[in-house]
Amino acid sequence: MWTFSIYGFFSIACASKPDGSLDRDTVMVRARCKGHLRNLQKRFAALASAEIATMPNRDYRYRLIVPKSVWVATLAEMAEEQTWSNFKNEVARFNGRNAYERALHQVWETMYGVQMLDPEERARDQEAHDEWKRKREEENRPGEVGLGGVRPRSTRKRRE
Repeated sequence: MWTFSIYGFFSIACASKPDGSLDRDTVMVRARCKGHLRNLQKRFAALASAEIATMPNRDYRYRLIVPKSVWVATLAEMAEEQTWSNFKNEVARFNGRNAYERALHQVWETMYGVQMLDPEERARDQEAHDEWKRKREEENRPGEVGLGGVRPRSTRKRRE
């Protein structure tokens, strides 16, 4: 499971038991940025004492390993905190404009592309799909990221 929050981005997976089998009661809360895990620890007392493991040769370098019940309670508290109407704006308010906030705009753009490629969406609004596809083709240059043809922020118009 991927979780995007005002505290950061996390990839959650079940941990392994010492024998290598799946431990369904323990999760790894993995992050690419150590600061994201620290944000969680500052806010959620149940995570404060968990050690942040550093695994340099893994795609998610930083991890907290906690009982699944602790993570479920943390997610529930995060859901209760939700008081904003625009997630990306709240992240910018909470963390400032930074690489994480910019990445959220790229995720938004990519998922908008997924929506535009959905057959139901296309059938519902062929004109919007055609406009999106035209813009995507115009903007698609080598080195761009995602289905939405994301360009670096300085060269693309921002959409909400």
